[in-house]
Amino acid sequence: MSPLASFSRSVNWLMLGAAGLLVMAGLVTMNSFGPSNVFFQQQLVWFLISIAVFFGASLVDWRFLRTTPVVVTIFIASVVSLALLFGLGTITMGAMSRFDLGVFFIQPSDPAKLALVIILAKYFSRRHVEIAHARHIFVSGAYAFIFFILLFVQPDFGGAIVAFGIWLGMTLVSGLSRKHLAIIFITGAVAFGALWGFVFQDYQKDRIRTFVSPLTDIQGAGYNAYQSMVTVGAGQMLGRGIGFGTQSRLKFLPEYETDFIFAAFAEEWGFVGVLILLLCFFVLFTCILREARRGATNFETLFAVGVALMLAVPSIIHIGMNVGVMPVTGTVLPFVSYGGSHLVVEFLALGMLNGMRRYRRAAHREELGGEVVM
Repeated sequence: MSPLASFSRSVNWLMLGAAGLLVMAGLVTMNSFGPSNVFFQQQLVWFLISIAVFFGASLVDWRFLRTTPVVVTIFIASVVSLALLFGLGTITMGAMSRFDLGVFFIQPSDPAKLALVIILAKYFSRRHVEIAHARHIFVSGAYAFIFFILLFVQPDFGGAIVAFGIWLGMTLVSGLSRKHLAIIFITGAVAFGALWGFVFQDYQKDRIRTFVSPLTDIQGAGYNAYQSMVTVGAGQMLGRGIGFGTQSRLKFLPEYETDFIFAAFAEEWGFVGVLILLLCFFVLFTCILREARRGATNFETLFAVGVALMLAVPSIIHIGMNVGVMPVTGTVLPFVSYGGSHLVVEFLALGMLNGMRRYRRAAHREELGGEVVM
């Protein structure tokens, strides 16, 4: 068998196809709002770059990520890049979240989320024998908290929630004690209750209420959420058709190419189109979790679970805030929303999974009788 044919057989084409269809859904939505749409043109370029990144990552033997020096380097680089934003970053939509390189922007929060997945996969895979000890909640939580706080103070609330979701999900999957986790969350809830009752001022409570339930202030903070709900409802069963989404075309719906692209898509494609979009996500997550079940070692399994969480958490948040059941946090929809940084990182993660897929059988043969992780 030729090397090209062997490589082609190793590619998870179903996973790549599902991701590609999601990108195409976003591109069609962006292109429907004008004859010359800069978002569509730039996103198409990023899509082509991302495909190249996917195939490049598929050729790499990612077993070097199991070594401590590499993971420490990734951790330090990620923390430094997020910290540098406060001195060198550009403020966009009230958040200092990206570097302006002139030709394009880089948002370091996107690779930082993938770095967090790698760090937690490494940490939990090494401690699978003693994972029930409570200290592993605090140590792993400390890693995640550093990312969480650096994202939160930008402020990138959506990114901070995603970081927390990655940690929580990987913690539960790794086998840590539910009792210890419950104690931590109960303590946090009690502390928040004490702050609410004795520390927070009335204006601070109002801000939290508006954040949790934006529709209580439709003319102010809840305007975007309200318009998004109207846009989703306007699509009805079959949608208004490509290019006929009046809420987006007439600018009633803000940020239709990023934060509210799900609503813009739903208006044009309707309930049936949304079901197809969700089906693509279902196929994608099924493929990723299948890779998790077949991982060569604990590290590869945990990494795949982390990638699934990295994509699932923002998807849930984005769709939830577009239909008015979750706070508006400025979270993009993976693969669909405009943005080069997140798109490249998402395809990089899928490419890494595909690279791990290529060596898993050989790894199983080599490690049948011994320790499977470093």
